[in-house]
Amino acid sequence: MAKIQLGTRPVLYPMPALLVGADVDLKPNYMAVAWGGIACGEPLMISVALRVVRHTLKGIRQNGSFSVNIPSKDQIRELDYCGIVSGATADKVKDCGFRVFYGTLKTAPMIEQCPLNLECQVEHQLELGSHVLVIGRIVETYLSEECLTDGHPDVRKIRPLIFTHGPGSQYYEFGDAVGAAFQSGRVLVKKE
Repeated sequence: MAKIQLGTRPVLYPMPALLVGADVDLKPNYMAVAWGGIACGEPLMISVALRVVRHTLKGIRQNGSFSVNIPSKDQIRELDYCGIVSGATADKVKDCGFRVFYGTLKTAPMIEQCPLNLECQVEHQLELGSHVLVIGRIVETYLSEECLTDGHPDVRKIRPLIFTHGPGSQYYEFGDAVGAAFQSGRVLVKKE
């Protein structure tokens, strides 16, 4: 298979489509983020990379907390809106019709309509250049009851979105399962 050089590009796929929330000057605000993921298992931590000029980052720094809300494919308009409009000039909660709730920290606004919400306490902030990598300890996870199967979160019911850069940046719905984790590779394990 022939390879071509593309230069440096942010093309680690899939990129989750997330709504990161924070109270900014005591007002809930959300921004769309694609650069995020689980960063540690014990203690459970998540990372999100935010441009240094973002309004939401101001709120994260004010409170030391934030939320990561996983929208479903039914919330694509609201997700995209939160990525193209600044909370410094718009009331995203009002414009999107978000129902806001707070958990144990009382300072990390979450979106009731999103099927999955992570409430996070800031542990680290790493200045990287154009972005700040915010590492948060997940203090609680909230899931819409209808997204459970046998007592576990079911990604087929959550229906999270994936973001991609070009051609023509797009959102995709999570796809079909293609193999069992921790099982599919067993055929390659050498017998001793």
